[in-house]
Amino acid sequence: MKVIIINGSPRISGVTATTLHVLEKELLDSDVEVDFVNLSEIEMAHCLGCCSCYRTGHCCIRDDAEKLSKLIAEADGIILGTPTYASNVTGLMKDFIDRGHFVIEQLLHGKACVIVATGENYGNKDAAKVLKNLVIYSGGKLSGSIVFKAPFNSIDFEREKIDIKCLKVARKMIRDMHSGKAHPMQSLIHFIVLNIGIRSFVIKKGKLYQGVIAKWEALGI
Repeated sequence: MKVIIINGSPRISGVTATTLHVLEKELLDSDVEVDFVNLSEIEMAHCLGCCSCYRTGHCCIRDDAEKLSKLIAEADGIILGTPTYASNVTGLMKDFIDRGHFVIEQLLHGKACVIVATGENYGNKDAAKVLKNLVIYSGGKLSGSIVFKAPFNSIDFEREKIDIKCLKVARKMIRDMHSGKAHPMQSLIHFIVLNIGIRSFVIKKGKLYQGVIAKWEALGI
């Protein structure tokens, strides 16, 4: 089993990163292979909005974002973490969402997923909702979420609670990766989004979205 952990924070040792590393340790202790990626350390350009990826199946910008997207496609699970900026995910995370072939191309199809959203004040639930919707709309199974407020750059005040939560969520993620079972309510939401909101739109696009259709066929969608 392999999991990709994505730290969407500009800081590689802040609250979000620390929480993600706790999850990483729990997975490693259970013999799960883990790749930990700090988005702040990769080469990633902004999305150009050209939609060429829908036709060709790959982004016209050949940088680390495209490589990371391929790693995720080959993994069994993904963990997405972000601090809260203006009641939303960070700019780094949003760039990766835009570049990552997620919703239309169903990048997370059948994968076990966990989201982490931290914040010092209000808005972390809004950031978490962005990631939760991304997972479900992209065909993933949300195994768990870790959402909490913490003083800036400090996790020590409730570290024990967070460690316990990380342990439970990591174990649930491992069970989901092994079982392959769907989550009924999430599956229903995804079915509606895919078949009413996406499928007919893609089919109407025809050859302009042939890359998307090819990926769906490869995934058995």
